[in-house]
Amino acid sequence: MKNNKNKNWLIILLSSIIVSFILWNTYVFVQNYKTEERNKMELWSLATLELIDIEGEISNLTLEVLKKNKTTPMIKVDNSGKIEINNIVDLNISDSLKINNLIKKFSSENEPIKIYLSGNHISTLYYGNSNLLNKLKFYPAALLLIAGVFGFIAFLFFRSSKIAEMNLLWSGMAKETAHQIGTPLTSLMGWIELLKNKPSEKKYLKEVEKDLQRLNIISERFNKIGSKPKLDKTNIYDEIEKTMDYLRARLSKKINLELDNSKQEIYVELNKQLFSWSLENIIKNSIDAIKEKGKVTIRVSKVDEYVKIFIIDNGVGINKSIRNKIFNPGITTKERGWGLGLSLAKRIIEEYHNGEIKVEESSIGQGTKMMIKLKGIE
Repeated sequence: MKNNKNKNWLIILLSSIIVSFILWNTYVFVQNYKTEERNKMELWSLATLELIDIEGEISNLTLEVLKKNKTTPMIKVDNSGKIEINNIVDLNISDSLKINNLIKKFSSENEPIKIYLSGNHISTLYYGNSNLLNKLKFYPAALLLIAGVFGFIAFLFFRSSKIAEMNLLWSGMAKETAHQIGTPLTSLMGWIELLKNKPSEKKYLKEVEKDLQRLNIISERFNKIGSKPKLDKTNIYDEIEKTMDYLRARLSKKINLELDNSKQEIYVELNKQLFSWSLENIIKNSIDAIKEKGKVTIRVSKVDEYVKIFIIDNGVGINKSIRNKIFNPGITTKERGWGLGLSLAKRIIEEYHNGEIKVEESSIGQGTKMMIKLKGIE
């Protein structure tokens, strides 16, 4: 779950960088194009100056410069008030109000170019942005709008996926609750029948007490899901041994549960009920993967500040196609089951214990090695 969040943030970060890069390059391109347009207008003003100052024939270069500019709207006003208009359609030269408004608009878009002859200011050139430049100016806004639309669609997709996942999780939780409670309740009914027939047999009362304790543990587990549980300093071997003792009494004689180096003391901060639940779910998955006779081994090692718990089985293994999905709610390889156990285990280990859980390795027909990593304490 933590990895999925990190991936989502990484996607958002990369998308932001890409959009920012495109926007910045567009801004630079628009500014460069704007500079090019100004250079053209300055060249055009020089060409008009040559037209005024020259005696005899006008050079071909001057004519080409004057003829080529057909896109930039411009108004040239000389000192006598004479007005010359270029590249502006449907504008009457006698419409002084509209011309003055255009001059103000052009002045806000681009700094006017003053034309001098022999050191004397003879006219001023006002020019606006070309149609292409105006379109380019709106390109970043359009890009942001498109990015916003895609972002909103992505948000709706992730939100609907999350809602679907949560619905599946709560549905599975309800079924898991019924499943968890069903086992000790069935046992209790059996013990009660035995006590009815043999009321003097006190040993049955001990078994009833065990099942009642089990119901209490189940209740505490579900009560802690959704709230921040208290973590206590615990010897990891003690908790693993307790969980294995409970499972051994309910296993087939063909399945062996082994814990290496159980006499050591390695401490971590745990919520005992929730950790035991996670470990149970992983071990049960390992047992289900063993078709007939087999073994589940648990090894603990401390590397630097971390404690690693390996759950190793010689079962059928996990197919590569679902290896990265087995912690998602609803994913299961069993004919019966809701695919909730490993999802709950992942949430308990990663969200409540700030640890990590993953498939360390798996081979079809040879078995699977799961790993839980927690931070150790002295």
